[in-house]
Amino acid sequence: MSLGLGSAGIDLPPNVDRVLSEFVQSVQAALESDLRSIVLYGSAAEGRLRPTSDVNVIVVLSAFEPARVDALREPMRTAHAAIRLGVMFLLESEVDAAVEAFSVKFADILRRHQVLVGTDPFANVSLSRSAQIARLRQVLLNLSLRMRQQYLLRSLREEQAAIVVADAAGPLRSCAAALLDLEGHPASSPKEALETIAARLPGSDWDEVLTRMSEARETRALGPGIAAPTILRLIGLAGQLRTQVDGLG
Repeated sequence: MSLGLGSAGIDLPPNVDRVLSEFVQSVQAALESDLRSIVLYGSAAEGRLRPTSDVNVIVVLSAFEPARVDALREPMRTAHAAIRLGVMFLLESEVDAAVEAFSVKFADILRRHQVLVGTDPFANVSLSRSAQIARLRQVLLNLSLRMRQQYLLRSLREEQAAIVVADAAGPLRSCAAALLDLEGHPASSPKEALETIAARLPGSDWDEVLTRMSEARETRALGPGIAAPTILRLIGLAGQLRTQVDGLG
């Protein structure tokens, strides 16, 4: 079922289509002339939404006026509860700065987005190579630090450890996709990008690690005794990716 909001061809589950459509209508009614664009990004924009996926949108506006945005508090809470809607409110004056500061995230957004309302705020945006490399190093190092902490906090609880594994998938895949872009060999999806890079890394069990990560992402669960060692392998994977980034110069 397509959204019917200037994004024909996006395949969304009926409940997501309905809730997202209602939220978009609420944004249009509340923001009026302050609204510039509403952009759907990530797996939903590709028509690859999974039951465990978040639905992510960017609302680009000219000003963040409490008198107007306050009307979105209840629609946003409702949509978040119903379809895990995440909303980034971005001023049009902040677009270039945000892309430069968060280049890994926005590299993924540039690859996978659909404009629902207004014009494409990223149509004329370009990412500097130096900013992408610097941000990739930062994201991967931060991910390693965070997973080490989470390993100690969560690894004795199987269900919590599985969520740590699941939550690592998005950033690892996005970093892999950005890395292949910088090498001049873009992949068709972030998942494929990580598989491509893992295939060239030392060691023979990366396929198994990625399979476990995908399983955790799909089900938010893993078999007994699997999640904790997988976290450790993913910490190693983040380090391997950082080494690959260092090789870019």
